[in-house]
Amino acid sequence: MKKGLLLIVIFLTLGLLLHTLPSVGQESEEEAEYPTYPIIFTKPLKAVLFEHKVHVEEAGLSCEDCHEDIFPMEAGATQENKDFNMQALYNGKYCGACHDGETAFASNTRCATCHIGVMGWKRLTGKEKGEKEE
Repeated sequence: MKKGLLLIVIFLTLGLLLHTLPSVGQESEEEAEYPTYPIIFTKPLKAVLFEHKVHVEEAGLSCEDCHEDIFPMEAGATQENKDFNMQALYNGKYCGACHDGETAFASNTRCATCHIGVMGWKRLTGKEKGEKEE
């Protein structure tokens, strides 16, 4: 009986320990150099999705490539600027600094890559019909 109880305690301890460790090859949120969650811009319209992983890991950019010259470090701060709109992007500002058709796809193409719309925003944020939107 004591042996069985000891085995149960050992397995529970190992399970708890393994559950709290990050998966092999994955960094925890605290260890990542950039936020691993998506940034969702909701102004001037809902919703534009930005993912650091795509830009850092897949495109090979560093934080300094975009921050502080193009975007402040504070997530979502750019959307408070009055000129944060598609025309500014077309003129090479904000995302348009790279999304110019040469460095990366042009900001006036592949709209659904970034624009997820109200329904996409609701899916990502868990907002359902009838809930008050921000």
